[in-house]
This record gives sequence, C-alpha cells and structure tokens, in this order.
Amino acid sequence: MNGIRFLESLGGIPAADWDALVPDGNPFVSHAFLHGMEAKGCLREDYGWQPYHLGIFEDGRLVAAAPTYLKGNSHGEFVFDWSWAAAWERAGGDYYPKLLVASPYSPVPGPRLLVREGLAAEVMRNRLTAALVDEADRLGLSSIHANFLPETDLDAFDDRWLARSDVQFHWHNRGYADFAAFLAALTSKKRKNIRQERAHAQASGLTLEMRGGDTFSDAEWRQIHALYELTFDMKGNHAAMTARFFQYLGRTLGPNVQVALARDSHDIVAMALFLRGGDTLYGRYWGASVDVSGLHFELCYYRGIDYAIREGLARFEPGAQGEHKLARGFLPALTHSRHYIAHEGFRRAVADALRQEAAHREAYREELMAHSPYADR
Repeated sequence: MNGIRFLESLGGIPAADWDALVPDGNPFVSHAFLHGMEAKGCLREDYGWQPYHLGIFEDGRLVAAAPTYLKGNSHGEFVFDWSWAAAWERAGGDYYPKLLVASPYSPVPGPRLLVREGLAAEVMRNRLTAALVDEADRLGLSSIHANFLPETDLDAFDDRWLARSDVQFHWHNRGYADFAAFLAALTSKKRKNIRQERAHAQASGLTLEMRGGDTFSDAEWRQIHALYELTFDMKGNHAAMTARFFQYLGRTLGPNVQVALARDSHDIVAMALFLRGGDTLYGRYWGASVDVSGLHFELCYYRGIDYAIREGLARFEPGAQGEHKLARGFLPALTHSRHYIAHEGFRRAVADALRQEAAHREAYREELMAHSPYADR
C-alpha cells in the first residue's frame, strides 16, 4: 500500500494516522469531522459530494494527505465559481465533475495539505499538489480548487495555480482580562451599542448558557438540530448537516464542541454551535425559533468572545461574510484559495477576471480597516 492513492472514504484510514498529519488541531480536517460527515449522511453523491481523498503512503504508513472530493456542483464551498462554470459550459465544456480540496460546508481557514512537520514537509506538500494535477489530467477534469488555505500551504502551488483571496472577519485576543477589558478597547459608540445589545438579550426572560458538547442528551441534540434546520429552511437553503452528525460531534469531540443556548423553560429556542481547535474558537451553526432583539449577537458573537477570553484562546473566527461583525470587534482578514484550470485559454480568461476582483477586494479591505471599531486604530 505504498505510493499515491485516492480513497473513496476515510473509513479505512486509522484516525490516529490521519490526525498525526494535522499540525494545529484544526477540527475541520480531523478524521472525526471528515469521516463523521461521510458516515452520518451529510455527504451524498446526489448532493454533489463524492469523497476522493488523496493519500501518500510509505512503508504502509500514511505520510501525507489532502481531504479531496469529486464535486458535481459548487454547493457548500463558499469560494464561488458559479460564473466560471457557466462560462465553460456555454463554451461547450463540462465543468463538473471537478476536484475540490476542502473541508465540506466549512468556510474555515486551515491546513489542506496534511504532512508531518519536519525537514521533508515542503517536499511532501509539493508531491500532494503534483498528484492532484496528475489525477485531474488523467481523469480529464476541468479544474481543481483548494479552498481556505493557510499561508504554510501556499508555496506548494506553482504558477499553474491561480491565486484568489477573500475577506472574513476574525476577532483577536489582545490579552484581555475579561469582556469588560475588551469593551474598553473599543470606541465609545461601539462599546455603548454592544452593551445595549447584551442588555436586550439578558432582559428577554430566556435562560442563557454555554455548554460543552458532551453534556447534551440525544433529545437536546435533536432540539439543537431542529433549530439549525428551521433557520436554513426559512432562508430557502439546504440544511446538509444531519441530526446524527450533530449527536456524533457531541459524543466524539466532547468539550471541543461548545453550544451557546437560550432556553424558554425547558425548551431550547435558540442556539449557536462552535468548534474549538488549537488556540482558536470557530463559530459554525445558528438556529432560532424566536425573534428576540440582540439574541443572535449575544449567542453567536459575545458568548464566543467571552469563552475565548476565559479560555485564553488567541482567535475567534465566527464564519464567512458579514460586515456587521466589524462593529462588534471583528477585523477583516484575508482568506486564500488556489485554482488549477486545465484549459490554457480558459485559465487566461479566469486569471484576467481574478486580477480585477483582487483590485476591488483590496480597496474593500482598506475601506473596512478605515472603520475599525477599536479606539487605537
């Protein structure tokens, strides 16, 4: 079992072997998270997801890997290439299937080229990207996309890969002693607004709390999932995560899953679900059956900041998009993706579009920074 292999499931890979390649404990590329999605019904071929994980083996041991999928559409990726697909298909080509290196449904920066750190790490990352290109060419695929890459992965993508960036909003811990110390770092207007929002949530009559995933019963997980599903349905979106997956996360990751809750008597009426890994808290899923002023901000943002300060975490990444996060202490941060387009002419056209996009993005980021909520901006 030596050499390069593409795997249709993580089920045959020991969790310890895979997780030994994850350098920062990022939960979204952990064996538990990725295999859980496969095993608990979140990834289905009719949803456009077919696991096709890349592994490099030496002496029967996994030494490098990349979470990889054959994609039949562009749903659940958060790096949008719908216009590329439409253009290629108007020209008579088949854009799908394509190869995607990512954590499904998770717009979370983190390692994608998984290697054991050491002198050979750079070589192994280069082998992974070369293997991806070879496989896409062998299968006659239109493209490969590697989304939400950390800076440590970027050098492994040569000039054949097109660079793309976007903006998220992340909170950084400046050594705050408590939430009040964080508020003191903001401008007076932003500080006042946050206090008002928290006061509205506290005055709602709901019981607010934050608990670890290992403290919930299966019945409570079903309530949490129902809120997630309801909120997706209200927005006309597809709720891909199953109730079985939520329960599995709580049992498998335990206190590395955190849920901020609002209860009306015994019923959970709002929730925000977080994952913790390394020195970072990640906000992922929100759901509510009530409309209470300030409750979304309290559960999704302020409870997360509170937790990060209390636990001494360096960062809190609450998810994709959302300029409203800026006023609540989250600053713009660049995310990175790389894209291999097989057809040379189409690659040039996409490269031209990306150059224009990059200029607009940089101007947007500079404008955001000019409106920093911090007093020392």
